Amino acid sequence: MAGVLDTVNQRTQLVGQNRLELLLFRLQGNQIYGINVFKVKEVLQCPNLTSMPKSDPVVRGIAHIRGGTIPIMDLSLATGNAPLTDLKNKFVIITEYNMKTQGFLVSSVERIINMNWSEIHPPPKGTGNAHYLTAVTKLNDRMVEIIDVEKILSEVAPMTVEVSQSIVTEAMAAEAPSYHVLVVDDSKIALKQTTRCIEQVGVTTTKLMDGKAAWEHLLGMLDEGKDPRQEYLMIISDIEMPEMDGYTLTAEIRSHPQLKDMYIMLHTSLSGVFNEAMVKKVGADNFLPKFKPDELAEIVVHQIEKRGGVVPALDGE
Repeated sequence: MAGVLDTVNQRTQLVGQNRLELLLFRLQGNQIYGINVFKVKEVLQCPNLTSMPKSDPVVRGIAHIRGGTIPIMDLSLATGNAPLTDLKNKFVIITEYNMKTQGFLVSSVERIINMNWSEIHPPPKGTGNAHYLTAVTKLNDRMVEIIDVEKILSEVAPMTVEVSQSIVTEAMAAEAPSYHVLVVDDSKIALKQTTRCIEQVGVTTTKLMDGKAAWEHLLGMLDEGKDPRQEYLMIISDIEMPEMDGYTLTAEIRSHPQLKDMYIMLHTSLSGVFNEAMVKKVGADNFLPKFKPDELAEIVVHQIEKRGGVVPALDGE
């Protein structure tokens, strides 16, 4: 345990080529869960919690950590299981998602493993929409479930996806429907939030849930004689995805002579530990932390302008 606690911070600085490191933990029973180390700031024994009246039941309390006050969420309760008990013997994983810091209460923390994204797979078909998984993998013939933290956060503290009316002008409403955006994200809730935001601008969207599916989709268009550069105004892609991550998807597109000029924006909840040098290395055009509806909409507006749309430039541009 001490080794895990001592090395989490250092390991969050690592960036791999289509690789990830998972921090493994348990909630109830023997099922193993995983969370990307990039999103982990610290792991510690559960501190004293102060309850908050009228808060969501998932929030077991707030804790004062490193000079700040953060909410502590019961990850077992959040995923539909019984709440954790005997909190003084439990652990808290401090994370940063969407520019916010929160702690997740877990029963135990196991170890860190290094894997290739190709070993991470979407949840099995037929599991429905009610589960809290973005992906699954195997470790020594045992299933490891990777939790959709963005879905949990959206249920506990919903974020607005509404775009300011000043961005959706009459000119935009007339011009935008002729443009199409490809959105790639393995979290169903994040995919819904992103598409809801840009569809308010007026553009249409195609939605895919991992980088490999997006890459095969683009190659399939070429095989059919279609030019993705003309079909799509831009690609908005998450970074963490099963099968193929956003870094690798970007690098593959940049290395393909018929696709290399596509505009790619990486859209990720990896705000606090994000490595901008990696974005430049793989050749992405832009990066935006989740979730900023107006900024996301403005980027789409600017791309329409570059394509020759009639939308006037935004103030200050």
